[in-house]
Parts: sequence; C-alpha cells; structure tokens
Amino acid sequence: MTRSTVLSRGTWFMSALLMTSTTVPASEPPSFPGYAVTPTCDAACLEGFANRYFAALPTRGAARLPWADKVRFSENNVWLHVGDGLWGTATAAPSKILEFTDVQTGQVGALGLVEQRGQLAFFALRLKVVDGRIAEAETLINQPDRSRPPSPLAGDPDALVHYAAMSQVLAPAQRTPRRRMVDLANGYFSTLQLNDGKLFTAFTDDCRRQENGFETTLNPKFDRPEAKLSCGEQFKTGTFIFDTAVRDRDYMLVDEPHGLVLARAFIDHNAAATEDHLADGSVVKSYIRSPNSLCMLELFHITSGRIDRIEVVHIDVPYGMPSVWRRDDE
Repeated sequence: MTRSTVLSRGTWFMSALLMTSTTVPASEPPSFPGYAVTPTCDAACLEGFANRYFAALPTRGAARLPWADKVRFSENNVWLHVGDGLWGTATAAPSKILEFTDVQTGQVGALGLVEQRGQLAFFALRLKVVDGRIAEAETLINQPDRSRPPSPLAGDPDALVHYAAMSQVLAPAQRTPRRRMVDLANGYFSTLQLNDGKLFTAFTDDCRRQENGFETTLNPKFDRPEAKLSCGEQFKTGTFIFDTAVRDRDYMLVDEPHGLVLARAFIDHNAAATEDHLADGSVVKSYIRSPNSLCMLELFHITSGRIDRIEVVHIDVPYGMPSVWRRDDE
C-alpha cells in the first residue's frame, strides 16, 4: 500500500483529538458506555459498529469512533480522509437500513437512505473491523433526481422497500456453501458481461432486482418490455449486449445465515456499437450515446443455490475509472 491509499489516524485525528477533553493512547481502544472490545466480534458486535457509525454521522462525530492506526476510507470510489465527504454533509442518521454481517472476515454492510442537507440519497456502507477498531470504511451515495420516481426527494414512501427475504435467516437446508455463493455472484457478472443470452449462474423463476430503489425486473409499470421479466429471463434475451465489461469485481462480505453476498463491480459501456443483435437474432439500437461506467455495491440473496433477490446502489463514474480498492497485483 502507498501513502496515498493508507490514511494514518494521526494525520486527521491530531486536530480532532486536541479539541476533546481526553486523548486515547494508540495502544488501547477507546472506551464507550456499554462497549467493551473483545478479541472476536460476532454479528451483534459488528452491527454495533455500523450503528455507532450511523449515529455519529449527523453529529460530525468521526473522532469518537474506534479507528485503526491505519484506515482505508473511500466515498464514491475516491480515497478521502476520515471525517470528510458525507461526514460534513449528513443532516440525519441513515434510515430504512438493511444490515448484514460476515463474522469470518469481521465485516458489516448496510443499504438504506441517508440525508444530506435535508435531501435523501441512496446509501451503501461496508466496514471492516480488526481488533476492535474500524480498519476499512467504504461508502456509495447516489443522489437521485427529484423528477424521476421513485425518488425519496419527492417524499415517495416506496422509494426504498427492501425485499423481505434479505433480512430472514435461512433454514440450514436452504443455505449455500460460502465459496459457492461467491461463484454464483461472479457468474451473475459473467452473464452480464457481453450478454449474449447464455447464463453462467442460477436464478429462481421469480428472481427480482432493484437498482437505487427502482424495480428493474417483474415491473409492469416500467415501459421497457425487458423490465417485465425476471432476472434470468432478462439475461436470456441478451438485452444487456451493450455492456462491454464487468470488471474490478470483488466479493467482500458473505453472510451465510442470511444467504447474502456483498460485491463490488464496475460496468463499462464503450458506446462503440450503435446497434447489435439480441439472443433471438433481432437487431436492437444502442441507447448508450457516449462511453461511461457504473460503480456499484451489489447485494445478492441466494436460496438453495439460486439467486432470488438483488439490491444495488450504483453511481456514474468516468469511463474506465478503476476501483480504488483494486489489489496491487491487479
């Protein structure tokens, strides 16, 4: 890791801690009422870190959280100092939160809404906890267009409704082995990349997906015909033929009891083709006018070895923008 990608707690916290009444030795975790650092952190412990993070956001309280000596913190795929970005604009704690944990890797994730200057936005978070301290914090924030429903800016109560399955504990017979879950999520991206109608993963017949709160499958209100299909049926048509690459994929968090995989990926559209062929041979014109990319945090729900629900937060980024979380050997 280079100095540009590793943020020392000392560089940002020096001024913040000087303004507090007490300082905390680097060798000991800070103490909080009702909070004790333990060698291992179970699901409740990890959720506690996320909840404290949420509570601290609108109070500009980053310095009160237990950070590691070296922290990697990104917002919308840009390295920032802890306390920057949303820490300066959040005006309320995140709401409509769906939380999920990976005890094996010490990570917790969440999807929901966050308020910036009184305006709601779609929000995704991943934290990694090491030895009782936050070592990684990754956030995506999509500020939606007020004029395009469902928009939380317009007060739409249906702007974000999590799938019920996402928060339910699976029966042991419905669970899928950890590595197989990652394979299924990766197969989803392989199916999406240069989509030609072939499936490289498995779906339930009623698989549904929402993107930034908008239902993009099995949605009779959406005017595009493919939006009325399930996940697998959409892919079989080849409707995403103009996706030229799905890259910088990573599978950071696996919550086996709930059947969840949190993934990061980038979708590129090079806009080179003005038309192409769907899986049935029919010609379709591209709606992509210029090169662009999407950066996303995508949550897959897997039941009995099949993807059945997907929730995504994604943002537009410059074409070909690499992931700041890319490993050095990539």
